[in-house]
Amino acid sequence: MAAAAASRCLACFMDQEAAKCSITISSRQTINFSHHHRSHLCSLSMNGCQGDPHLPLGTIETRSFPAIPSPSLALDRLNSAISELKANPPSSTSGIIRLQVPIQQQIEAIDWLYAQHQFLPRCYFSCRGQTSNSSDLSIDCTNGNDQIQLEHNLVSVAGVGSAVFFQDLHPFSYRHWKSLKRFLSTQCPLIRTYGAIRFDARANISSEWEAFGYFYFMVPQVEFDELEEGSMLAATVAWDNALSWNLGHAIDALKATLSQISSVVLKQRRQVPWTPMLSNNHIPSKTYWNLAVNRALQKIRSNSALIKVVLARRSTVITATDIDPIAWLACLQVEGENAYQFCLQPPNAPAFIGNTPEQLFHRKWLGITSEALAGTRARGESMPKDLQIELELLSSPKDHLEFTIVQESIRRKLENVCNSVLVEPKKAIRKLPRVQHLYAKLAGRLRSEEDEFDILSSLHPSPAVCGFPTEEAQVLIAETEVFDRGMYAGPVGWFGGGESEFAVGIRSALVEKGLGAMIFAGTGVVEGSNASSEWDELELKISQFTKLLKLEVPLEIKS
Repeated sequence: MAAAAASRCLACFMDQEAAKCSITISSRQTINFSHHHRSHLCSLSMNGCQGDPHLPLGTIETRSFPAIPSPSLALDRLNSAISELKANPPSSTSGIIRLQVPIQQQIEAIDWLYAQHQFLPRCYFSCRGQTSNSSDLSIDCTNGNDQIQLEHNLVSVAGVGSAVFFQDLHPFSYRHWKSLKRFLSTQCPLIRTYGAIRFDARANISSEWEAFGYFYFMVPQVEFDELEEGSMLAATVAWDNALSWNLGHAIDALKATLSQISSVVLKQRRQVPWTPMLSNNHIPSKTYWNLAVNRALQKIRSNSALIKVVLARRSTVITATDIDPIAWLACLQVEGENAYQFCLQPPNAPAFIGNTPEQLFHRKWLGITSEALAGTRARGESMPKDLQIELELLSSPKDHLEFTIVQESIRRKLENVCNSVLVEPKKAIRKLPRVQHLYAKLAGRLRSEEDEFDILSSLHPSPAVCGFPTEEAQVLIAETEVFDRGMYAGPVGWFGGGESEFAVGIRSALVEKGLGAMIFAGTGVVEGSNASSEWDELELKISQFTKLLKLEVPLEIKS
C-alpha cells in the first residue's frame, strides 16, 4: 500500500515538476566565523569564471616524471621542472600544465594535508571502500627514452593553493560549467576541479558561508594523490593572458606555494583527546523541532501535493580548546567504510568537512550511476540484534514509502537523459559502522557527455535531502528552518575530463580551529513519522562527530 501511494504521488509530482515557486527566506541565526581571527597562508590565482567559456585553452598538458623514493625528492623534482618550464615556456596565451612525480611509498593523503599547516585554500576528497568507483589511471613515467605505463587506483586526493578557482556572484549555471570544463581534458584525467555547490541557491547566504559563495571549485596548485600502490606529488600552473594572469604570474605563485610545502609527513592519530565543551546549541531546539515536524505532518495530511520533506538541524558547538578540522576528518575515516570523506576550505573560510555515504552520481565517459538512500536505523550490538534491526527496516511501511519516493524520483530523472536505466539492487541494506540504510543502485548510459550538467542540476536536490515534490518541500524548508544550510546537503565532489563524481554533502560540519563547529543533520518526514523518533535519528547521525567531543552516543532508534 505504501509503495502504491508513493507511485501515485510520483505521477502527481511529474505533472507539477515544471511549476516554479518563489521562496521567501526567513531571517538567519548565525555564529560569526569572523575573518580577522584567521592567520592562514593563502595563494593567489585567477577566477576561471571570468574567462570566455567558448574559447579553448591554448595548452592542456600533463608532464610525468620517473618515480622516486620520497616526498622530499619529489618536491625537489617539481621545483626543477618548474624552473625548466619558466626557461622554456609554451607560446600559447592560455593553458594549464600539470607536473606529476610518482613516489615509491604509500602515504595517506590526509596525513600529507595535515602537515601543510593551515595553507589555504585546501581540499580533500576520498573514494569509497568496497563500493567505490575508484579511478583506474594509466600514468606515463618517463625514464630516459623509455615510457613506462603504470596502472593505479586513486584512493584519495589532497590539495592546497589554487592554480585556478571558480566562483561567481550568481548560482551555478551551464555557463559556469562550461568555464570549468574549459580547463579539463580527457587526455589529462588528473587535472580536476574539486568543490561544492549550495543546497539552495535561492536562500540568503549567511556570514559563516559567505566565503563559499553559491559554489566554490578549485584546481589545486599542489596536490598529493594517494594510490593503492604508492603515492604521487603534483603541481599545476594555469594562465590566461585575457584575465591579466600570464604564465609568469602563475609560475611565481606556484613557486611561492611550493616553498611552504612540508615534505615531512607523519602518520596521524585516528583519535583525538577529550575536548571539553563550553556550549552546545541546537537550532531548532527539541521543542521547536517537535512543532516543525508536526506542522510538516499536517501539510502532508492536508490536500497539498507534499508527501515528504527533509528537515535539518544545526548544532553549534563551542569548545574550550581548538578543533582542528583535518584532525577531525582523519578521525572520521575510522567511520568511513562505504562512505566518502571530504574537506573544502576556501580562503578566509571555515572548513566544510564530512563523511557521507550518499553518492549523487558518478560519470565515466557516457556511463553514469546514482544511488537511492533512505531510511535509517542504528547498528545492533550483536550480529543477531543487527539482523533483527535490518529486517525491521526492510519491513517498515514508513521507510519503504520514503525509500520508494527517492528511488523513483532518481530513476525518472535519469531516464530523461539516458536510453535506459537499470536498478540493481532494487532494495537492499547499506551498512555503515553506526547506522544502516535502505539502498538501491541505478545505472544508465548518457546520450551525450554534454548531459552531465543536466544530470547535476536535475538530481540535486534529491528527495533524500529535500523532499517530494521538490518545489513544495523547498518552500516548507525555507519557511521552517531559521539557519542557512549552505553547502550542507549540496553536491560535493569533482569534475574531470572524461569522468566526474559527486557525493551529497550530508553527515557534515563547518569547522574552524579556535572557533568551534556547526554540525548538520536532517531526517525525512513522511506519513507515519514521529517527531521524537526523528530527533533520535538526528542524534544518531551526528554521533560520529559527538564521539570526538566525548558526548554520549545516542541509544538505538526505536522504529
